[in-house]
Amino acid sequence: MHKPRTTRWVASLAAAAAASAIFVAVPPASAAPADDHSDKIDQSVLDVARSGEDATFYILLTEKADLATAGKAKGHEKKATLAYQELTTTAANTQRPLRNFLDKHDVLYQPYWITNAIRATSADAEIIEDLAARKDVAQIVPEQSYALDDTVVAASTSTTAVTAETPVEWGIADVKADQVWSQYDVTGEGIVIANIDSGVQYDHPALVGNYRGNLGDGTFSHDYNWFDPTGLCPTSAPCDNNDHGTHTMGTMVGAEGIGVAPGATWIAAKGCEGKSCSDSYLLSAGQWMLAPTDRNGQNPRPDLAPDIINNSWGGSDDAYFYTDIIAAWNAAGIFEAFAAGNDGDGVTCMTTNAPGGLGDVYGVGAYDVNGKIASFSGFGPSPVDGSLRPDISAPGVNVRSAVRGSRYSALNGTSMATPHVSGAVALLWSEAPTLIGDIDATQALLNGTARDVDDTHCGGTPARNNVWGEGRLDVLAAVDAAPHTRAIITGTATDAATDAILSNLTVKVTGEGFERTTTTDANGHYRVVLPAGTFDFEVSGYGYATLVEDGYTVAAGDDAVHDIALTSVAHHIVTGVVRDVVGAPIAGVTVTVENTPVAAVTTDAQGRYTLPDVAEGSFSLAASPAAPVLCNGVSRAGLTVGGDVVNDIDLPARTDAAGTSCLPASYSWIKGASKVAVSGDEDAETIALPFPVTHYGTTYTSAAVTTNGLVNFVAPRVGDYANSAMPTAAAPNGAIAVFWDDLVIDKKASVQTATTGAPGSRRFAIVWNNAALADDTSIRLSFEVVFDEKSGAVTLQYKDVGTSPLERGSSATIGIENAAGTDALQYSFNESVVTDGSAISFIRKGA
Repeated sequence: MHKPRTTRWVASLAAAAAASAIFVAVPPASAAPADDHSDKIDQSVLDVARSGEDATFYILLTEKADLATAGKAKGHEKKATLAYQELTTTAANTQRPLRNFLDKHDVLYQPYWITNAIRATSADAEIIEDLAARKDVAQIVPEQSYALDDTVVAASTSTTAVTAETPVEWGIADVKADQVWSQYDVTGEGIVIANIDSGVQYDHPALVGNYRGNLGDGTFSHDYNWFDPTGLCPTSAPCDNNDHGTHTMGTMVGAEGIGVAPGATWIAAKGCEGKSCSDSYLLSAGQWMLAPTDRNGQNPRPDLAPDIINNSWGGSDDAYFYTDIIAAWNAAGIFEAFAAGNDGDGVTCMTTNAPGGLGDVYGVGAYDVNGKIASFSGFGPSPVDGSLRPDISAPGVNVRSAVRGSRYSALNGTSMATPHVSGAVALLWSEAPTLIGDIDATQALLNGTARDVDDTHCGGTPARNNVWGEGRLDVLAAVDAAPHTRAIITGTATDAATDAILSNLTVKVTGEGFERTTTTDANGHYRVVLPAGTFDFEVSGYGYATLVEDGYTVAAGDDAVHDIALTSVAHHIVTGVVRDVVGAPIAGVTVTVENTPVAAVTTDAQGRYTLPDVAEGSFSLAASPAAPVLCNGVSRAGLTVGGDVVNDIDLPARTDAAGTSCLPASYSWIKGASKVAVSGDEDAETIALPFPVTHYGTTYTSAAVTTNGLVNFVAPRVGDYANSAMPTAAAPNGAIAVFWDDLVIDKKASVQTATTGAPGSRRFAIVWNNAALADDTSIRLSFEVVFDEKSGAVTLQYKDVGTSPLERGSSATIGIENAAGTDALQYSFNESVVTDGSAISFIRKGA
């Protein structure tokens, strides 16, 4: 089958969910006696497996993390760090025997730590029953997919937000957020809000200014600020393929009168593919929220967790994991708000949906501009646990906010109501910083100051009922009732010698159990809201010596001006040579002094670079190879400048989240000996492997071989003529793309295997001989994959490669991918990089 030359691009960030938890194998635990444990298994899981199909399910472990210590700690950073440590330690210790059992039975799985659970896939009902018999297994449940709350466009879209006549949207005025701004002079400063949603258009005019990844100089850093476990965004930058996430974020923090807390900072995770949100993506996003990672899913930082998380999704009667996730977030001092659901009809009770319909979750209903409950807003009691639902109600009809394309649109839904509550918490915490992380006290303030609405037809009282919850949100009343123990400290940063104003300086203020970081604006001004106490100031910025001031005292209500003067430092030259993974100088590498105004430079033909004007100080120096990057990774290392510096850089081997690395290898062609029964344009054959092969932690004894240059460990595939980038959730997964293209094995071509060496040191090759490109059968090449029994290395080799772009890979994918389609090491995608007599090895971590 022929494919078009223009192939759909699908790029992905490696999922970070389990990258931070590394487990050491121990002997498998013995299974419990073979009693009937069917009560621990959801029947739908067994039904799928007994039909002979793969069942994907979650194994919920008996052991739970003890989060009491984290919950009692002081300060957001301390609470989040302790919660993360306890959760990951519990998962590591208790999942080891179970992971060994799954490895022994060749079951594909993905572990999680935010809830002690493992996602697994198997078509063997007996194995699933054996799992249920284990004492360390509490329950086996099916994978679910939740929905983003259905929304209805309530008004036409436009390129402007509010007007001169209506400077704020009706919902902002209704909850009295604008009155908090004017009366208390706070707009959410110092608070970080996040959403788990369809994504966010980060450069929307109403949102770009307070995105945490905005470095203030026209550049952005998405490390620790954005996560896409779905892999659907085309680049590493935040995206939104639905409008939903951009809209909810706009209501929380958007500028131009659309956001409740426009002074707050935001980050986001794309836990929803489009209109749906699968368990695996939501779990991965939930973990990332508690411990954000860099763009490679590495180096988790619980100290960078957000203060508030908005969740405008739901739609199930069950929420197996979310009480665990919410308990973890709350122990870390993170406030969560959930939409109560849009399944109401204005009359019927028990129409809320989980998770927002659960008693342990702060759920939000919706009303309109006339103060009437929305016809779609879900009513309690909860159909799951009988609790009074929702907790509170907020504006959710004809709510105007940001959507993609730098536009604005009005939508309906409890999805639109929930971010009003999240934004209100940001205002409350900004004005009353002693409340930060105190979830119970915060909920009590919101509940106690809500405007009661008497509607008891679904039960409850006029003050708290199953239609309105506690009533209509009133953030001004909540702030009025909050403990007023703060002071606003403002100041201007200047050059000590010239009095020039200094913008974009970082001002970090720390005290016992409290930390706040802000930056100076274009006029050199900064502003920070602090509780009463004693604090240390640390002010830093490029080109200036860091200033540290200890013992600054703040009294409640005693606003003060605290100006800062910094001393400039000398500038020097930084030079060096950048070498690739085999030690050869490499041209075209971009060298950047990260998070500074220093202009990036590019290496010349000899690999040399010169940064002519770098201030004294300590920085991160990044070296990023130009496309095609092949096996060259990005180098990031510390750079200390105290004079002129010669700093040579060796690029590391590129790695995936599992730690597999890629390196050029010595070419040593293995000639095929035994024919594989595949031929034609689309064909596949499963073959036995002469020795077990481990691929992304799972050991296989057979693999499928296709005419299109693929080895697939998960399932035979045909019709894979249209190659794609790796990783992608779409099949094929669990594959090695040796030269994945639309190929033909005709009478002039063949696929063969060969085994060399003695047991223990064997090499096994799968060889495509003289394979033809379907679009032009005059173009042919030979290639092979070689498995090394001793080292575990996988080597790809190429022979009889000519000079045409197609022959060199301009429409092919080369690389490896895990069985879930969440991790991969892609060598190339539609790039003319293959050469005759070349070889590439993929080497597992620890091999």
